[in-house]
Amino acid sequence: MKKLLMLLVCTLMLSTSANAWKLISLTVQVIHEDEQPITHGHSKSPDETPTVYIEDYTLYFEANHPEYVLNIKDEDGDVVYTTVVYSAQTQVVLPSTLSGDYEIEIIDDDLLFVGWINL
Repeated sequence: MKKLLMLLVCTLMLSTSANAWKLISLTVQVIHEDEQPITHGHSKSPDETPTVYIEDYTLYFEANHPEYVLNIKDEDGDVVYTTVVYSAQTQVVLPSTLSGDYEIEIIDDDLLFVGWINL
């Protein structure tokens, strides 16, 4: 009976924490050599769009991803946080001083992935 109860508690804890993570919807743009995003007329598509979740102030990345540059921009387009997300890194904790809606940019070589988060 104790094993069954423990299994039930563990299952409940895992399902509760998994539901707290929110998938960040990302769109992709190709960055041309002159650093301007190209959204039309370019045939290159990404091998794989990053899968990124958010819970509170923590971003969660899938394991075995390429190295990214992460930018967080406020509603005026100003970068308020930037960091490198190394390929072995699966979490980034954002500053708790941020509050409101922010644009998230994930840069992978010549690809720019863009989405929105609320902190």
